[in-house]
Amino acid sequence: MAKMLAARLHTLGEPMSVDTIDVPTPRPTDVLVRVKACGIVPNMANVINNWPTWYPHQPLPKLPAIFGLDPAGVVEAVGEAVLNTKPGDRVYVSPLRSCGSCQVCRGGELARCRYFTLNGYFSTSRDGQRIFDLYPYGGFAEYMTAPQHAIVNIPDNMTFEQAGKLGYIGTSYGALKHAAAGPGQVALVDGITGTLGVASALLALASGVSKVLGTGRNEELLKRVKELDPDRIEVMRLGEGSSGEWAKSRTAGEGVDFVISALGAKAPVETMLDSMQGVRRGGKVINVGGVGDRLPVDVKWLMDEQVQLIGSNWFTTAQGQEIADMVATGALDLSYLITKPFPLSKVNEAISGRVTDHDGGFSNYVVIP
Repeated sequence: MAKMLAARLHTLGEPMSVDTIDVPTPRPTDVLVRVKACGIVPNMANVINNWPTWYPHQPLPKLPAIFGLDPAGVVEAVGEAVLNTKPGDRVYVSPLRSCGSCQVCRGGELARCRYFTLNGYFSTSRDGQRIFDLYPYGGFAEYMTAPQHAIVNIPDNMTFEQAGKLGYIGTSYGALKHAAAGPGQVALVDGITGTLGVASALLALASGVSKVLGTGRNEELLKRVKELDPDRIEVMRLGEGSSGEWAKSRTAGEGVDFVISALGAKAPVETMLDSMQGVRRGGKVINVGGVGDRLPVDVKWLMDEQVQLIGSNWFTTAQGQEIADMVATGALDLSYLITKPFPLSKVNEAISGRVTDHDGGFSNYVVIP
């Protein structure tokens, strides 16, 4: 059989090794993709070192395993039952996997499946290994297989390296879809300088939102976010006052139409609670980040103000295609990304370097198999 190189994790807490293994063969409804670039998740170092301790209910694949969440490349071959994808297509491969046959999957809502698993990353199901067994190839390999429903066709003006960021850009887009973002609205992005935050701001503007308010802790990064669209983006450094009161002051006391909470997993819970107070009556709070503790929510306030608190995780393949189409037409410009490529042999350096990077949501670390 043909051989390929793949970076595999053999032991938690230890570096990955680049191994020679067989090139996989696609099943009838699968595609085989030659990976050209794979984005590195900002918290990948935490995943392979601390994840089982911190999140035992979200298991990793059995080791040795091939990680790599956000692959993009060229279709090499397709199974006999694949109809709309062909060899030579430039694609992004969404890592969302599900059982495919339960009621929610049959309704097209794969993210609601109890087998929800992110290929090359982790699962949300204790039975997720069944999905990992079906699709054991992440993007840190020269080739990978994927179901045909996971394929997003990318335009010629989107580089493979930019497509390697689609997982986080798509997660932000999925959140905006929950918010029903559109013309005439004002948004507050809490954590606007991070990977999800920058993408949320640009996608909100591309969706017609009139103004984006954003909070963050790094003053230099806040300036860079502001420069993306000085007329429509306003920023405030956390710690200089109440973000909720600031949002109200920038909207004539009404509050924003929705809040995108894109904070990090260790952010103080008080930060999110404060920003929630900046939403208008009948508005929405969409969480795509997380905070360091449980959120004590005043449910009477939610009821009285008719505010919706919504958790959002990942996005649909169709939404991924919408993003690719926005790039194709110029509605979304990904030139803000600062690409930092690493060969597969340097995957460990890439993962550790991502931890200490200072470019926040502008940074784009990718492995080039």
